[in-house]
Amino acid sequence: MSPPIALLSVYDKSNLLDLAAGLQKAGVRLLGSGGTAKKIRDAGIIIEDVSDITKAPEMLGGRVKTLHPAVHGGILARSIPSDEADLAAQSISPISIVVCNLYPFSSTIANPSCTLPQAIEEIDIGGVTLLRAAAKNHARVSVLSDPADYEEFLQAWTGGNGDVGEKLRNKLALKAFEMTAQYDEAISGYFREQYASAHLSAEALSAPVQRLPLRYGANPHQKQAQAFVKEGALPFKVLCGSPGYINLLDALNSYALVAELQESLNLPAAASFKHVSPAGAAVGLELNETERQVYGVDDLKEPLTPLASAYARARGADRMSSFGDFIALSAPCDLATAKIISREVSDGVIAPGYSQEALDVLSKKKAGKYCILQMDPSYVPSAIETRQVYGVSLQQNRNDAKIQPSLFENIVGQNKTLSSEAVTDLIVATLALKYTQSNSVAYALRGSIVGLGAGQQSRIHCTRLAGAKADNWWLRHHPRVLALPFKKGVKRAEKANAIDLFVSGEELDGGEKEQWESMFEKIPEPLSQKERKEWATKLEGVSCSSDAFFPFPDNVHRARKSGVRYLAAPGGSVMDAECIKAADEYQMVFVHTPLRLFHH
Repeated sequence: MSPPIALLSVYDKSNLLDLAAGLQKAGVRLLGSGGTAKKIRDAGIIIEDVSDITKAPEMLGGRVKTLHPAVHGGILARSIPSDEADLAAQSISPISIVVCNLYPFSSTIANPSCTLPQAIEEIDIGGVTLLRAAAKNHARVSVLSDPADYEEFLQAWTGGNGDVGEKLRNKLALKAFEMTAQYDEAISGYFREQYASAHLSAEALSAPVQRLPLRYGANPHQKQAQAFVKEGALPFKVLCGSPGYINLLDALNSYALVAELQESLNLPAAASFKHVSPAGAAVGLELNETERQVYGVDDLKEPLTPLASAYARARGADRMSSFGDFIALSAPCDLATAKIISREVSDGVIAPGYSQEALDVLSKKKAGKYCILQMDPSYVPSAIETRQVYGVSLQQNRNDAKIQPSLFENIVGQNKTLSSEAVTDLIVATLALKYTQSNSVAYALRGSIVGLGAGQQSRIHCTRLAGAKADNWWLRHHPRVLALPFKKGVKRAEKANAIDLFVSGEELDGGEKEQWESMFEKIPEPLSQKERKEWATKLEGVSCSSDAFFPFPDNVHRARKSGVRYLAAPGGSVMDAECIKAADEYQMVFVHTPLRLFHH
């Protein structure tokens, strides 16, 4: 019976001699290529050259060594009569062990002085082919791609009289496949940078743009940041400015939100995003005169389009949180919308297109550095999404749940009257939650988020936070707030801050008080508790949605204090009956949805 054959062809020669000596001692016939055979032979261990079985010398400067039927036939042959007959007909011996690791492509390209020809020469062809062939046929062949496995393998080989067992072969095959996958990913990533990166000139660009280099990641010390896709082109183009890592998190999440809003309600939509949660989101319902004043667009010369109305609502929901936002628009940006954006402090905007007038206005913002992204409206993301946390990859189906009127049909309380306007508001609130860091609760009215509590560990704190924001939003409609006597020259952001301090009732002293008072022609008297309570009673018809069930009825009680008439939340709490009972006390419409919408 012929001795088993091991083929050795490695770049990393760690532990190689110990393995070769052990295999020879166990009666294994050794074949080697190039430097691998030389190193083993120089140590006094008998080894044959691969060319002894291929009858062909290495060629092309070492580019072709093991690519030959005598090698791959011997590796890929199965233990079945037809394969064995084919080997015998060609005088090919089966190979039982393949020891191979690859040229150091990643470390080569990590050198700043690496040239394209140098990188190309470090792309291993024969080694990858050996690993994949041996791993494919791991039912019979053992493949060793990591020197750390040599000792375990030798012990198993000698202990099993040449049979290392199925589990070890499986483990070694998986490691080989993982090595080749990582190797291919490094190579494709390198050539993506060389041939399909946004930083390249038109002459150097050889493929659709798949990669956008970023200055840094979430923080300045996190270098080597980029955005990329592995197939097709990036779904957005940078028309102006330079987006950062967090900008893109906000841009892509917010665009997904507004695209879904428009799909669900057939109305243009806008969102104001900060740190991967919406500060505001709305659809393009017409603004009344009071709303125009509250949202700061009563002096706009251009007629308000539905899209402009949507962004005015989204930005005006929580002006403090929207300061420095990233904006998403579901429809091409028009001049009126661009004019509103031009007056606000924001980082950038993403939309499926821009009129030339709008682009001219926006491209002047931030001295020409304002970030303007154009999204491909036909883009459909992969059904599977993957993220990495602390080195561990997590994978799930993308949250493609549709938020439609049918979601709100299961009314569990006594009041069954759910108006079409309320359904619109529930859709706006629920879709906002789909793209808000959990836990989250959202209040909506007239097609706009008016209060959002995001990222709280306790649901009641979400409900309180959203309610407090809705209360402040409503107080901004108070006649005394609308008539605040600001001095000429006070900037929009300063007005927003001053109004927020006024409606919140926060006590000021020292320099902060002096600075606040300096903005007014006449220092306004604070809103009294009586004024606040009387005004609060006039807020009615608000919709409230929760991304998960209400664990206690305190959420219902708190929501009602902010004018909530319509509630939507998944069922499943042991306190569902108590929550429904509380809603019935206020004659609220309570809907149980079948959908939890956690987002992280």
